[in-house]
Amino acid sequence: MMKELAPQTADGSYSRPSYDFQARIGDANFPVESGRYHIYVGNACPWCHRVVLALIVRGLTEHISVTWAADDPERASRGGWVFNSPEPVFGKNDLREVYDAAQTRYKGRCTAPLLIDKKQQKLVSNESSDIMRMLNSVSLPGCNDIDLYPSHLQSEIDEVNDLVYDKINNGVYKSGFSTSQEAYDRAQSELYTALAAVEQRLSQHRFLVGDKLTEADLRLYPTIIRFDSAYAILFKCSKHRVSDYPNLKAWLRDMYQLKVPSSGLQVKDSVDVADACRSYFQQLFPLNPGGIVPAGPTLDDLKLSEAHGRGSPEMGAVFHEHKAPSATPAMAV
Repeated sequence: MMKELAPQTADGSYSRPSYDFQARIGDANFPVESGRYHIYVGNACPWCHRVVLALIVRGLTEHISVTWAADDPERASRGGWVFNSPEPVFGKNDLREVYDAAQTRYKGRCTAPLLIDKKQQKLVSNESSDIMRMLNSVSLPGCNDIDLYPSHLQSEIDEVNDLVYDKINNGVYKSGFSTSQEAYDRAQSELYTALAAVEQRLSQHRFLVGDKLTEADLRLYPTIIRFDSAYAILFKCSKHRVSDYPNLKAWLRDMYQLKVPSSGLQVKDSVDVADACRSYFQQLFPLNPGGIVPAGPTLDDLKLSEAHGRGSPEMGAVFHEHKAPSATPAMAV
């Protein structure tokens, strides 16, 4: 049953699928244009969450529309994501139907996030890393000049991203979806070694790559805000909690409290933690057959609104700015 839920390697390790949609906003076929693009996301999904964070931080929520999907495998025809009312681009009822409408003959998993060109009714990308880079490169009236991938830090950001993705973002899933003790032990060792490295970085400066926020922080945040409430319990990542890492805990509060100019939504609005926990504990049946949702820790228990002591909330103290009109970057890996 676990292998049906999550792809496995021969030794029982979880293997995340990859996809090959190479289009991007800024290509000749997909020009930068306000109101042209639409993104489908789900609240429970951390890969969707980082795309939502990029939308918020860049102040693009008025330019790129969003549909929130519900995770309901019983109603969904393939992939688990459905809409409580027909979505606005194709008028479909679940994400599989959107894929079929936008990408004929597509046979892969119908995953979110999904970026669509509304004018052409074509799929642009379903890879969260690439979508984040696209959003960072977009410049539209009223959005801010925040740069999440400044040129002088790109090598270090990529290095941190590789660590965070493989050992932490994916590490919690490799732990939870392991089907052998050896695979689980390996994933746990890698996870806590990486968390120790992150704690060390955050002891030296405010954010993961220096004293200003970059995309590396947006890629770590979705895992850390879910960690104590979901992954520590359901995915057996209970050796240490976020609360055991003083710098990481303060960083999480700092991130949660960020104020982004020119954005109606803020970082604290980017996820409903209680609903995400409900999804994990009720939908991942092989890991929790009874579907019982733990009483906590809740968002209130995490005390994310308490003082973090890591620096000023002023925009100039928190964010890098684009120095010149940005070219569309290479696709993320």
